[in-house]
Amino acid sequence: QVQLAESGGGLVQAGDSLRLSCAITGRTWASTAMGWFRQGPANERESVAAMNRGGRNTYYADHARGRFTISRDDAKNTHYLQMDSLTPEDTAVYYCTVRPTGLNTNAYGRTFLSNVKNWNFWGQGTQVTVSS
Repeated sequence: QVQLAESGGGLVQAGDSLRLSCAITGRTWASTAMGWFRQGPANERESVAAMNRGGRNTYYADHARGRFTISRDDAKNTHYLQMDSLTPEDTAVYYCTVRPTGLNTNAYGRTFLSNVKNWNFWGQGTQVTVSS
């Protein structure tokens, strides 16, 4: 059974940094796209960042670009979201997700990876709260 477990969330002050981790257990794939979404109170789940297989074609939402960095360590079956210069508007539950792909699959585009419906497996989420 595939499980994605996020960690690294917490309560921080504006301007601080956090590093979220997503450990995947129960299954390995030859190739995956991976991503991070978030959902604030009364908001829909929105894309934060995504990366195609092999680290190609990384995308960031406008609110994350320049402050957040997505990365992966395939040897550990883990991916990360480094978040710097956090603001209260970043307060949300953050979810990691993966989409298994074929080894010869072309890179997915931004619009495709921004759609929650195009991802297969999700973690339970980790709360990030940023105080002003």
